[in-house]
Amino acid sequence: MKHLARLADYCSITNMHAKNLAIVWAPNLLRSKQIESACFSGTAAFMEVRIQSIVVEFIVNHVNVLFSSKLSSVIRDGAG
Repeated sequence: MKHLARLADYCSITNMHAKNLAIVWAPNLLRSKQIESACFSGTAAFMEVRIQSIVVEFIVNHVNVLFSSKLSSVIRDGAG
């Protein structure tokens, strides 16, 4: 995820900002067997992929907070 965030930093050159990266990478990062099965098709599959891309975009935009050592220590201390 940190790598994708670094790529987003160069969006002025590559035009691959966080949203575009999320659209491309979300189906691979958050693969869903439901989408791949026959029960999801058309609009339902599109909505599921859209939600995945929103989640990945959020993570890419907040990677420094979500993967910081401070957050890890707060989680560790709170769980203990």
